[in-house]
Amino acid sequence: MRNGLNFFQFPDGRLTDMKKPMRLLLIPLLLSLYACTSAVPERIRTAPAGSPSLPLVINSPERYINNQVRWGGTIANVKNLPGKTHVEIVARELAGDGEPKTLDRSEGRFIAVFNRFLDPAIYATDRNLTVTGQISGTTVQKLGEMEYRYPVVKVEAYYLWPKPLPRYDYYDPFLYDPWYPYWYPYPWYRHPYYY
Repeated sequence: MRNGLNFFQFPDGRLTDMKKPMRLLLIPLLLSLYACTSAVPERIRTAPAGSPSLPLVINSPERYINNQVRWGGTIANVKNLPGKTHVEIVARELAGDGEPKTLDRSEGRFIAVFNRFLDPAIYATDRNLTVTGQISGTTVQKLGEMEYRYPVVKVEAYYLWPKPLPRYDYYDPFLYDPWYPYWYPYPWYRHPYYY
C-alpha cells in the first residue's frame, strides 16, 4: 500500500489520489472567501486617526488645514470646472463602514474637490458619497439667500454608494390578524406583520 496520507482506498480495492478531491474542495472555499470581501475601499471603511468633525472645522477652519478627514453625505450639487469637479455635499453621520446614515439631520455642508471630471448624471443629487482627503481651506458661497462658509476637502479616495432598493410593505394573505387594520389595542405600534 502506498503512503496513506496521499491515497484513499475504496471498499472495492481501488486507490485514488487525495490531491484531486482536495483541490475540488479548495475551489468553493476560495469562492466563499472572495464573496466576503468588500467593494468599499479600505480608506473609506476606516477613518483617519484624529479626523476632526465637520462642525469643528466650520467653527475654526484655520486650525484644521491639511488635516486628514473622512466625511460623507448626500450630494446637493455638482459643478464641473476645467480639469476638476466641485461636489457640494450635505454632511451626514457615517456608519462604521463609512456609509452615510439616512437621517433627517445634517452636520453642515462641505465641498469635495476632485481633480477629474465626474458625470453629473452618475453623481446625481440625493446620491450618497463618502470621501477622504485633506482639508485645503474654506470658501464662502451663497446658500439660498445667505452666505455660507464651506470647508473644502481635496479628495484622495471616494466611494459612491449604490442606490438603496425600494422597500415594499407586504401583507401575507394567509396570516390572520384579528386587529388588522385597526391594530387595537395598540394603535401607536406599526403593524408587526409587514416586512
